[in-house]
Amino acid sequence: MVKILYIEADGTERSVDVTPDLTLMEGARDAQVRGIAAECGGACACSTCHVYIAPSWIDKLPAVSAHERDMLEFAWEPDPSRSRLTCQIRASELLDGLVVHVPRQQI
Repeated sequence: MVKILYIEADGTERSVDVTPDLTLMEGARDAQVRGIAAECGGACACSTCHVYIAPSWIDKLPAVSAHERDMLEFAWEPDPSRSRLTCQIRASELLDGLVVHVPRQQI
């Protein structure tokens, strides 16, 4: 399992064990992390699984695809340096301990 720390908008910390190769969105959804709506079910067709990645983890993630970048334009208060869609990041042992911050709202 890959431990991901989701910090909800109110500051509640949710440490979630995510099965390797599942997306961070699937892990958040299964653990009922508040603020991850995931309305498109992981198809990268909305931005309701938007999060801010802790700065120390940015360079450890796979690159943002052009499609994800386009969808992030629709996210609530995106931060070009830290915003990602959790449906586009697969859990792996390299991400064990990853910290993500859930925004106050989704679109």
